[in-house]
Amino acid sequence: MKSEFLLAFNEICSDRGLPKAVVLDAVEKALVSAYRRNIDANTVENVKAEIDPTSGRAKIYVDKEVVEEVVDPAWEISLTEARMIDVDAELGDLITVEDTPDDFGRIAAQTAKQVILQRIREAERDVQYEHYVEQEGEIVHGTVQSVRSNVVLVNLGGAEAILPRSQQVPGERYHIHQRLRAYVLEVRSTNRGPKIVLSRSHPKMLRRLLELEVPEIFNGTVEIKAISREAGSRSKVAVAARQPGVDPVGACVGMRGVRIKSIVNELGGEKIDVIEWNPDAATFIAKALSPARVLSVRIDEDPDGRSSASVVVPEDQLSLAIGRAGQNARLAAKLSDHRIDIQGVTEAATWALQRVNEDTDVLPSLGPAAELLPSVASILQRHEEERGMPYSSEELLKMRRVIEGVWDHYAGLRRLERERRRAEERGRLEALEQARQVIPDRAYETSIEAMDVGTRMAGRLEEVGLTTAGQVMERLIIEGDEGLLELDGVGPKTVEQVKEGISELGLLEEEPVPTEEEVAEDAIPGAVEEAEALVAEEEKPEPESAVEEEEAPEEEEVPDPAAALQRAMQGVPAEAEEEAEEPAPGELEEPEFFFDEEEPIDREEKLKRERGRRVQLVYDEETGELVPRRRRKREDGVDEWSEFADY
Repeated sequence: MKSEFLLAFNEICSDRGLPKAVVLDAVEKALVSAYRRNIDANTVENVKAEIDPTSGRAKIYVDKEVVEEVVDPAWEISLTEARMIDVDAELGDLITVEDTPDDFGRIAAQTAKQVILQRIREAERDVQYEHYVEQEGEIVHGTVQSVRSNVVLVNLGGAEAILPRSQQVPGERYHIHQRLRAYVLEVRSTNRGPKIVLSRSHPKMLRRLLELEVPEIFNGTVEIKAISREAGSRSKVAVAARQPGVDPVGACVGMRGVRIKSIVNELGGEKIDVIEWNPDAATFIAKALSPARVLSVRIDEDPDGRSSASVVVPEDQLSLAIGRAGQNARLAAKLSDHRIDIQGVTEAATWALQRVNEDTDVLPSLGPAAELLPSVASILQRHEEERGMPYSSEELLKMRRVIEGVWDHYAGLRRLERERRRAEERGRLEALEQARQVIPDRAYETSIEAMDVGTRMAGRLEEVGLTTAGQVMERLIIEGDEGLLELDGVGPKTVEQVKEGISELGLLEEEPVPTEEEVAEDAIPGAVEEAEALVAEEEKPEPESAVEEEEAPEEEEVPDPAAALQRAMQGVPAEAEEEAEEPAPGELEEPEFFFDEEEPIDREEKLKRERGRRVQLVYDEETGELVPRRRRKREDGVDEWSEFADY
């Protein structure tokens, strides 16, 4: 007669269809747990269970410690009993001993069955989760099991899913035992099993239905470019053929619309517009506004960077292009990813004529379309007198040419403005790069607090992203004082305080320039005498034309970032450089020397003095010698000297 344990073991294997090895491993772990509970010895370690598959007899083996005097028989054994099992046993050794309790088969059978059933339920939940995770993003079939106020429970055949109200199609009604298809939106693992969230309003459900119903989409001959959907009402699908000679719209619609009708029936009568995709944005938008007929489309870029489209339609197509509550225009905007502005041809033509009358620059830019202005004006007047009579095709063509001509003019202005802004941005970046070359690295390591500008000013600077002294110096070089004065609560005194804080840090200190004596000490013998001879030759009077030629201005100087930084620290803006260097008449500073009016000044003597001051000794790194060089003025009346030129 078979034991109770073996009967239970065979019952579990047959009912669940599991291999005996898997169940046997689970039962052995359950027997260990039952043994610990039976003898109330949870502290006992190294407990092992063995089961005879033929007889079903279970045995428990426990490792016990060899001691002289047994205190706890659950985990200790005497030396005499240990040597009966192992003759080599010594004190302190661990001996494996069979310790199967009496009547353990019945107890183990019930305990093992409960544990195994629990583990089988956990395994089933794991299998369900792994299965439906792979189904995420696909269409599944189910049966409505329960309908509640905020959720519908759907039985997927082995798993239960939920259809929240937010994912239901507006106006759609569900009843128990109803068969439906839904899109698997999300699958999450929980303690009670996988949580499966379904959707019938997601745009990807329409994509999956098209893939199931249209073989050309499934095999890749036709590609879905974009979908815009308002569940339960209307949807637009843009498709394109990936092989020549294939009609993408016809493939989706099917013979007599049989393919698209099955999808419409599945979605409860939702209208679906299938549109052929076009790489030209204007052409695609005109098709996306179907069934309305579009007269003209102009694509432009908004200041925020998003593309927009201005659409003109005939008056009788205006309501159709906009749609009920703007639905058609809204779906077309989502489909094309453009902001769409729709106007009637009368409104657009009236606006074009107003632009021509108010802006004198518009008329010359129209070209041949300017000849149509009187005709368009008479067409609008007649249309107003006849109270909305439709335009003829010829009249629509004339108005279209005028409207597009005005559009082209303002589109060109906006394009120039964008190019100007890009050029300004490039110039700002170049100026920033040049500024960073002259600002020392330690300025970027110096925080605002080290500048001693006060807590309030430091907070203002940090609000606009100026956290180091180097960043403040960049702002002063590029924008001057205005870069800080534009901040809220910052005035001229505060700007001067910031400059003083930068100066006190010593960030603008330059390396000392060697004096003339130091240069002379390092000069090559004979170079000084040669320079004096050249100076004497320079003092000879020259013709008037030679003086004028000598003082002729040279090429314009390239702006120096270091000089800009010095001007910024001195409070002189970059754009006011020329005014600062050349004072206006009546505001000239007093000269350093005064001469008696009665004593005449010799012109030749003055020229000699000036030429003498313009000749200096400069060390030439290539030849390793000290050579004389002469300075030249850049511009007449400007006290600024160019680099030394060879004498």
